Amino acid sequence: MRHVVTGLLLSVVLNSPLQAAEPEQVPTVHALALFGDPALPAGFDHLPHVNPDAPRGGSMSQAALGSFDSTNPFIVRGTPASGLMQVYDTLLESNPNEPFTMYGLLAGGIRLDPDRRWVEFDLRPEARFQDGEPVLADDVIFSFETLTTKGSPFYRAYYADVTEVVAVDRDTVRFELGESESRELPLIIGQMPVLPSHFWADRDFEAVTRDPLIGSGPYRIVEVSPGRRIVYQRDEDYWGRDLGLNRGRYNIDRLEYDYYRDQSITLEAFKAGLIDFRAESSASNWATAYDFPALQDGLVKQMVVPDGQPAGMQAFVMNQREPKFADVRVREAITLAFDFEWLNRNLFYGAYEATDSYFENSEMEASGLPTEEELALLSPWRSELPARVFDEPLPIEQPDDLRQRLYKAMDLLRAAGYEARDGVMINTATGRPLNIEILLYSTQFERIAQPLLRNLSRIGIQGRVRTVDVNQYLNRLRSFDFDMVVGSFPQSANPGNEQREFWGSEYADRPQSRNLIGLKSPVIDALVDDLIAASSRQAMDTAAHALDRVLRWGFYVVPQYHLAAYRIAAWDKFGYHQPFPEYMLDLSSWWVDPERARVIENRQRNR
Repeated sequence: MRHVVTGLLLSVVLNSPLQAAEPEQVPTVHALALFGDPALPAGFDHLPHVNPDAPRGGSMSQAALGSFDSTNPFIVRGTPASGLMQVYDTLLESNPNEPFTMYGLLAGGIRLDPDRRWVEFDLRPEARFQDGEPVLADDVIFSFETLTTKGSPFYRAYYADVTEVVAVDRDTVRFELGESESRELPLIIGQMPVLPSHFWADRDFEAVTRDPLIGSGPYRIVEVSPGRRIVYQRDEDYWGRDLGLNRGRYNIDRLEYDYYRDQSITLEAFKAGLIDFRAESSASNWATAYDFPALQDGLVKQMVVPDGQPAGMQAFVMNQREPKFADVRVREAITLAFDFEWLNRNLFYGAYEATDSYFENSEMEASGLPTEEELALLSPWRSELPARVFDEPLPIEQPDDLRQRLYKAMDLLRAAGYEARDGVMINTATGRPLNIEILLYSTQFERIAQPLLRNLSRIGIQGRVRTVDVNQYLNRLRSFDFDMVVGSFPQSANPGNEQREFWGSEYADRPQSRNLIGLKSPVIDALVDDLIAASSRQAMDTAAHALDRVLRWGFYVVPQYHLAAYRIAAWDKFGYHQPFPEYMLDLSSWWVDPERARVIENRQRNR
């Protein structure tokens, strides 16, 4: 394995003139940063947000919603259990305190061609799977080929620009890269989970299984009760426990995920001490439901932890595969019926902010009129884009008063060929009423959907909520059998290849893809390519602005709301280092405080 040198030499690789390079001419580094240099030097002792001397032991229980029937998180079939990725290590691992820097985990050394046509990873010779077998280059090749041919469509989208994977030797693997100019591709290759090829030699990877699958990660599966519970145990023999990436992490011995059918029941389970940790998604619960004796006695903590990542887009998604949503005027009319201010005042205790952008809460959010740099990307498509993209500023200006918005919605529907007959909006060409079904899997969102449907009914659009169990919901989602669903398009500080699966034409009809909208637009495809190929932070922001602008003027979703923070509640038996990381809440750095845990256990035992 080649000698590893300081990660500061990465800037030489990233900024060198384009040239053909042999591996021996390229410095071997310990980390890759998308822009600039890694913050941590080679041989660092531990991540800055951890306690390297944290005690080990104890347990953490969390709630999962719905059900599960599979321990394979990588395939289309089945509903995977929560927490499964803790079983698997990846080539590289991110630092939650940096926007996008990947440090060597399974890979101790990295070489990136100055022309970005290949990347090589040197596997650590000590890396082992949980059955003691070494992690080899052949395992990396097997993982790539299996995930991209038999796994979820996500992997095909994510690694679409890899042209070949070869083993240089037993411990070195080389990825040949296409001409997409994706700056992040070498980093996201490092995010790929590495699977044991020998374990899968006599197994059907695409079949649903409940077996305790193995990886090379810090936790093993030790209990599987389908639909009810899955438990992980810290691997005492974990090969990577002494790496600087891992010191002070993975301290808790036992991680338990108990399944519940309803969010309200999970809250009661938390109050009863059956669940240790809870991420609260309901503003009303956060404001009113935590006034119970254990919190008053100081045994439970509520914390609001800032989230430095973009908020992304949570929205009611309109399925473009349905003809009723083909006309942009119909889509805009539907968005006008969403009354965020009423919801925030009456249901959310003023906790949220309205979402406008697909890159909300970040410098990638488009505003005002297009800049000259944006116009350079947009102008070639002027004939295929609405004039508003070029002529009207963002955010989109709409009436504040709901009644005025509904008047405007009526005008848009009439222009789109609809008319009201006996209070029902009818398509004059087909004679069919405009009906909408919002598909949900949790009753929690019914109180958000019903006010929208109520407002739509005032302009003659008939609608209903259909709430089904999680498995039925997932099956309908995978086959795009819905009118509208609540969808989420999360964004990182450095968006890239995942944007293809969100918006790309290639994924519009691919089952289980994340192109829920069903977008098929050469304009959006080109703008996604511009974003992926961005060679600087400024170029990335410009490309994101242009993409954001086109998506917003397409009115493909009804934007909802966001909170730039995590709301978490926990029984006060955990320790953690503060301040928390800037870009991600890292529970792997928490530990159980033995004395506080005993106090809580005694209290619960004596109730």
